Amino acid sequence: MSSRLTRILIVLAGVMGADGVMLAAVALAERAIIHPGIGILAASGFFVATALFAGDLTLRHYAGHGLFPFAAPTGGALLIASWLALAVAAAWPRRIENP
Repeated sequence: MSSRLTRILIVLAGVMGADGVMLAAVALAERAIIHPGIGILAASGFFVATALFAGDLTLRHYAGHGLFPFAAPTGGALLIASWLALAVAAAWPRRIENP
């Protein structure tokens, strides 16, 4: 297998993994397993963080420059913050009122 094809497959695997995490956070929020507001915020953070991190690295590789200074570290920090937000959402799920 060529090295270019290998790189493309690795990138696609990473994107699919990130999509799975985002969709899992949304599904948990929809089923009220986690706090819905914080869960959706975490899923949005995963999306933005992945776009920043991967977009900066991809643009830097193919165009020779990044999105903006510190885009990849900002995306990485936001990804960590999103994981923490998902943990907080799981720690404080929405309470279901008894009718």
